[in-house]
Amino acid sequence: MKILALDSTAIAASVALTENESLLAEYTVLNGNTHSETLLPMIKSALGTFGTEARDIELFAVSEGPGSFTGVRIGVATVKGLAFDSKTPCVGVSTLEALAYNLVGSAGLICPVMNARRSQVYTAIFRSDGESITRLTEDCAISIAELDELLAEYGEPVRFCGDGYDITLPELKKCEYIPTPVRLRSQSAYSVAVCALRKYNDGKAQNDASLVATYLRPSQAERELAEKNKASVK
Repeated sequence: MKILALDSTAIAASVALTENESLLAEYTVLNGNTHSETLLPMIKSALGTFGTEARDIELFAVSEGPGSFTGVRIGVATVKGLAFDSKTPCVGVSTLEALAYNLVGSAGLICPVMNARRSQVYTAIFRSDGESITRLTEDCAISIAELDELLAEYGEPVRFCGDGYDITLPELKKCEYIPTPVRLRSQSAYSVAVCALRKYNDGKAQNDASLVATYLRPSQAERELAEKNKASVK
């Protein structure tokens, strides 16, 4: 099965083309949040390298969030458009789950962290047995101090990844951690493809209509509107 996978949920933009779990091509660009300009050319390049077109893809995969509100929307909208045009199934996967899969080869606790602003991170906890990952907690947005307390309860070292890596580690007071190579900290569309394939094989395929973004909390604009409405009532 040929899979085209995307991740544009943070600073990095990543596109991968796979044959089931075999990687054919992966492009990752860390040039800031310009995904609306870079994502489609990256897709075109990945497909063109193998003489493949969108109609040849059998499954579209995308990180559905959490992450940057704009980045999440761009990725999901792109896959919805591709799936609609080709009538091809698609699968959305948690950004945090895909990040955790980056470290699947290292047995133990894995904790992806994404900068959620407002002194919080998007996070979840997973465990790897060296070949697969198991989810231990649901995706959430919490403070680094809360996460530190939660991880300390497991009583074992943790591996971190995600764009919140550099802001999280200096704030840890109680839990131990194992450094993660830079290459494995950013989003990887290949990890998205593998996670999506497993969901697809479990009968969790979607279509362009059912694929939706996951934000975990309201956007800044929504929060400001709610605060404005609350103030007007007073």
